[in-house]
Amino acid sequence: MGGRGGRDRGLHRRRASRAGTVTLLALVVAVGLAAGGAYAARRGLPPTAPAAGARPTTAHPTPVPPRPVPAAGRVTPGISYPARGTGTFRTATALGAVAGNAGPLLRYRVAVEQGIGNVDVERFAREVAVILADPRGWTGGGRWRLQRVGRDDPADFTVLLTTPVTRGRLCADPTDHYTSCRNGDQVVVNVARWVHGVPHFPDLGAYRQYLLNHEVGHRLGQGHQLCPRAGGPAPVMLQQTLGLHGCTANPWPQVDGDLLTGPTGQYDDPVPADD
Repeated sequence: MGGRGGRDRGLHRRRASRAGTVTLLALVVAVGLAAGGAYAARRGLPPTAPAAGARPTTAHPTPVPPRPVPAAGRVTPGISYPARGTGTFRTATALGAVAGNAGPLLRYRVAVEQGIGNVDVERFAREVAVILADPRGWTGGGRWRLQRVGRDDPADFTVLLTTPVTRGRLCADPTDHYTSCRNGDQVVVNVARWVHGVPHFPDLGAYRQYLLNHEVGHRLGQGHQLCPRAGGPAPVMLQQTLGLHGCTANPWPQVDGDLLTGPTGQYDDPVPADD
């Protein structure tokens, strides 16, 4: 907010006698210097330079409190987006290596909705590929292999980075602009969550790993799960976007070399309003 300027209210006064004026002026200057020094000390500003022969004084400025640190997972990386994008997509073109050593091979494309700013589709596709190829992920247990393919190659599913309103349309749930989803062969990543994460996740990078592994897990046939043990890591198929229910945040399907699972089911967590 801009500051508000004030007009000098002492401009239109009657003339006084010359002597009275000089005396009054000296008094005003003395009072003004004292008040100015007190104000400077209160505000932490350097005091007015002392007159010749006067003893210098030392100002004791009031400490300025540090700026608050943003909550974990709430720092944006410069991505901009409207609530509603164009509904058209830019698709990455590069062909990636096969991740995993055993199991059925599923191929996937990666695309970004037009209208999302500061996202290079090829770079985003590489981020997706790195997460899905991690040995702690779905390809680490020998049950599946995954490969990123280009725009014109056959694919088993597509990872889409979308605006919140487009997410609602593609997920057949127009009232939810907060979460992500998997609908058929579309893994829909809501850019609002990709940018902001959620308050209870330790950091944004880990949340992005969770988000992608969770939604791709649905494409691999996995359903929602509950927290198996309070204080232990959450299964990746727990809806960690909405709550942890006694578990600790965990972005990976594999924990200590084994697939971590919990009881089948989901909690009745409310979906937060739009960001």
